[in-house]
Amino acid sequence: MKMKLMQMLEGRKDEIIAIRRHLHENPEISFKEEKTAQYILDFYKGKDVEVQSNVGNGYGIVVTIQGGQPGKKIGLRADFDALPIREEADVPFKSKNEGVMHACGHDGHTAYLLVLADCLIQLKDQIPGTIKIVHQHAEEVPPGGAKSIVESGILDDLDNMFGIHLLPMGPAGLVGYHAGYSFNGRAYMKLKIQGRGGHGSSPHLANDAIVAGAHFVTGAQSIISRRLNPFDVGVITIGSFDGKGTFNVIKDSVELEGDIRYMTNETKAIIEREVRNLCRGIEEQFGVTCELNYENDYPPVYNDPELTAQVVNFLKAADDKDITEVKEFPALPPSEDFAYYAEKFPSCFFYIACTPKGVDKPFFNHHPKFDIDEDALLVAAKAVGHVVCGYYSLD
Repeated sequence: MKMKLMQMLEGRKDEIIAIRRHLHENPEISFKEEKTAQYILDFYKGKDVEVQSNVGNGYGIVVTIQGGQPGKKIGLRADFDALPIREEADVPFKSKNEGVMHACGHDGHTAYLLVLADCLIQLKDQIPGTIKIVHQHAEEVPPGGAKSIVESGILDDLDNMFGIHLLPMGPAGLVGYHAGYSFNGRAYMKLKIQGRGGHGSSPHLANDAIVAGAHFVTGAQSIISRRLNPFDVGVITIGSFDGKGTFNVIKDSVELEGDIRYMTNETKAIIEREVRNLCRGIEEQFGVTCELNYENDYPPVYNDPELTAQVVNFLKAADDKDITEVKEFPALPPSEDFAYYAEKFPSCFFYIACTPKGVDKPFFNHHPKFDIDEDALLVAAKAVGHVVCGYYSLD
């Protein structure tokens, strides 16, 4: 079966690219992917599978491929939302939706999985188990789509979950992996510091919100340097400090917004605790009040080490001309809501290199000039296909 599957995928490479280009031209942002979802549903019309739509808190789609024999159940996930970015990439299939762009590769994720799923449907009688194809909406915007799909219960019977991400970290043909904690978790904070305004000449009659805010910014960085184990990963970025006023007037209040990243749930708890402690200390020190909105978004992505080792073995044993190297990647600082699947089931989220040919310094995901080597799309389909065949021992 594996040989047949790979031949089918190779014969449909142009179709995968065409689907990707169509999706790239017609991007839709998170929770607004109505036409994209309809395109996916239309693809499965007439095929011998169960299709469930509007899964979770948006346009999620789950396609169940029932194999010819009973056995383990796995999920394959691809996201399909785009970003609110004006495209600057010089490609003939540029976004037609002004201010919206597939700048993260989700168009490629969807394209490869649609064709792989269709091939698996045609071969399903030889599969000893069940495969659920998860076309997920809204990866880019918290609370995201994954959490709601998991909470819907539609995947409760799965044994394992697999997913990939296109990353310009090497040439097409390279497949990356990382066991254990692999993507950062993240949180969002918004802080309003309410002081007492006054005249710049008489600070003793006021409680200066700007000074209190400045101490918060400095103190927050000391959480990372003085409260975390030096071997743990944590980042606090204060990206907005709204304190604009008049040069001789002491500000009555300021607002700050920040981004928090961490690699383990233990670090997550420490940072949140210390941010709250810092707010209480500033209230006491400066006679102000702190109104803190602290929201934990996506957890860290944890790749099950045993399952990841199996995936690596499947890929290294593939002897596939399109998969030229299988290499360990470092843990990565971005966040991914695939983390919710990995919390529910032993999972593996691995990486498909896609640096455009002839480019030394590619634009990374989320850049307005982000682009991929479309040869990586076939690599993605074949890599996941090899994992499916290895998982079910289909030779």
